[in-house]
Amino acid sequence: MPSAAERTRTLVQSTCSALLVVPGLDLARAEPLIPDSRSVGPEGDVFLEFAADSPAVRAATHAQGDELTAVLEITDVAPVSVPHRIRGRAWVSGWLTSVPGIAEPGRMMLRLEFGEAYVDDLWGAEDIEPEDFRDAAPDPLVLHEAELLQHLASAHDEQMRTLCGLLGERTARACAPNQPSAVPVALDRFGLRVRFIESRDACFDARFEFPEPVRDVTELRRAMHTLFEAAAS
Repeated sequence: MPSAAERTRTLVQSTCSALLVVPGLDLARAEPLIPDSRSVGPEGDVFLEFAADSPAVRAATHAQGDELTAVLEITDVAPVSVPHRIRGRAWVSGWLTSVPGIAEPGRMMLRLEFGEAYVDDLWGAEDIEPEDFRDAAPDPLVLHEAELLQHLASAHDEQMRTLCGLLGERTARACAPNQPSAVPVALDRFGLRVRFIESRDACFDARFEFPEPVRDVTELRRAMHTLFEAAAS
């Protein structure tokens, strides 16, 4: 399974919605501080791009030393229609400074020096140490996950339903008369998570591990083919 640090790196470097919170900054009349891009440097610092006239940029530019604290809040929403769509949240807190000269004209890059992080997702809730975050890598499927899940949900509905047969005899018997919907809700290099929806108020998740971690979309296709073959037999 992916570590908490890997899951957090994946969220930071994904297209999930993110909001920068700067305690003490008066945003009553301003737009939310939503970075235009996010990346992670070799030391584990998070780089956030904003318009040069953003309140976050003004605050970071005028801050002295490491006095400006900030929190990056990330919310991960499933890209498919399922009950309970929020898959997880992560918070990365640290100290905010401006980094002149590395963004396009009219833009400014801010550095959030990593202090601590916390993730609460489908795997559970955990704290992340700076060294673990620095050394972790995002999941190789992160930039393709939304498209892949949407494709599986729309084009492979019948095959997705057959996965219920891999859950053991008791669950398979329960699935047979109810024919629950089977919606792929999360995908990573280790496997696929499916949400079986029996009714509006009843659903459960199941995790299907790949024989070995995949490194790209080509290997994922082979792993999914193997998974569907096993379910069909």
